[in-house]
Amino acid sequence: MSIEPGSTAAAAPAPSHESRIHGCLLGGALGDSLGYAVEFAKIDEIRATYGPEGLRDFTGLEGGSHFSDDTQMTLYTVDGLLEALEWANSGVAADTNACLWLAYLRWLGSQGEALPDSAPFQPPRWIDSHAVLRHRRAPGNACLSGLATGEMGTVYRPVNPDSKGCGTVMRSAPFGLIPYVPADAVYKMSADAASLTHGHPAARQSAGVFSLLIHALVSGKDLHEAAGAALSQLQDGPLPKGEEPDAALVDRFTTSLRLAAAAAPGAESEGSGGLLGAEELVRELGEGWVAEEALAVGLYAVLATAPATTAAADSPEEHFRAAIAVAVNHSGDSDSTASIAGNILGAHYGEECLPADWLAALEAPDVIRGMAARLAAVTGA
Repeated sequence: MSIEPGSTAAAAPAPSHESRIHGCLLGGALGDSLGYAVEFAKIDEIRATYGPEGLRDFTGLEGGSHFSDDTQMTLYTVDGLLEALEWANSGVAADTNACLWLAYLRWLGSQGEALPDSAPFQPPRWIDSHAVLRHRRAPGNACLSGLATGEMGTVYRPVNPDSKGCGTVMRSAPFGLIPYVPADAVYKMSADAASLTHGHPAARQSAGVFSLLIHALVSGKDLHEAAGAALSQLQDGPLPKGEEPDAALVDRFTTSLRLAAAAAPGAESEGSGGLLGAEELVRELGEGWVAEEALAVGLYAVLATAPATTAAADSPEEHFRAAIAVAVNHSGDSDSTASIAGNILGAHYGEECLPADWLAALEAPDVIRGMAARLAAVTGA
């Protein structure tokens, strides 16, 4: 489609909340699955295996696709929220973070780990019946060790106090999908849940900012507005008394915004010149193994490949493919950076952006759709 100067294109209707939920969870799983194939590979290895442009779709994978612990833990986050919402809808107040802790403990058991003696018993739920969620897919050490303590970590009494791995941010999109919840409550839920496994402020703040970004998208903001709103909300309010925004997080986040603006079509800022190469991306934003780097890389991939205007020829699907390619092809934590990018785009566009051929290659889509449908139903979407 071409747009003549001075003409306008009809704005696409906003996706339904149900479509955003499905898009976010499926989009994250698609990015995770493609990135998981090269998670521990250096960029030279990726290019040697898949060609100079790297891994760009599922046709290059031998033996099918598999999602990682990123998608597993995201779905268990959904389940913890589901239980809290189910109790609330029945008129019984529930401790949301306790529900999440119990869900994560069931995930821990699914990974072949012995549950701590102090862990309370919880009957299995629908999510626990699926063998695909019991496969061990390189789970994060801090997630395992934090849950294995048997302690329900909090912001003020954290487990793994020095850990700021990306195991918090990669599982935190679902907090932004709950409607009718104010932004500060979204941040608190996400940061509290991050504290169950990671104690460093950057880990919980990155998770909280990511959830705020998803929340802003679901509320109807565009990609750039949502990113700016999430950063402003972090800086203006929801942190515990006496805690400042983590300097490394703010630096990576703002650098991501600046570099994405420079890469945008028609950008006139100093240093503009298209997308960063994989090597430069890592130099500027990091490899993604820690929380603030994973968020920055995923956000950059989305914003730097965004169409210049809503009337641009690029379709949501083309944007999704381009962004995931950037998020996957670098030396670093490719599954986490790509799952974050997929969550963002799915929350923004809804299911419309998801490539049909990628969905056909996705592992266990019925499980992901089942959790999405349950979240949509319990939230009235």
